[in-house]
Amino acid sequence: MVKVRLYRTGARGKPSYRIVVMDQRKKRQGRVLELLGTYEPRGAGGIQYSESALAKWVERGAQVSSTVATLVARHKRAAAAASPGA
Repeated sequence: MVKVRLYRTGARGKPSYRIVVMDQRKKRQGRVLELLGTYEPRGAGGIQYSESALAKWVERGAQVSSTVATLVARHKRAAAAASPGA
């Protein structure tokens, strides 16, 4: 089964993550099928990802991990609050 999940990068104590699509049987640092975006919990970068690529993989049957689903939902709420006219 294919999953959308986080792939840890960065130094010890300074984590950053990539949002990736990979086979669930692979290790956390295993072979990646596609890079969808990044998440920096400590920096001003926050979360950046391609919504169209994420939708494409979900349409194909990929499951989104609970952590990625929470981050995406939080990002969408923040974007909606930032643009009340839209």
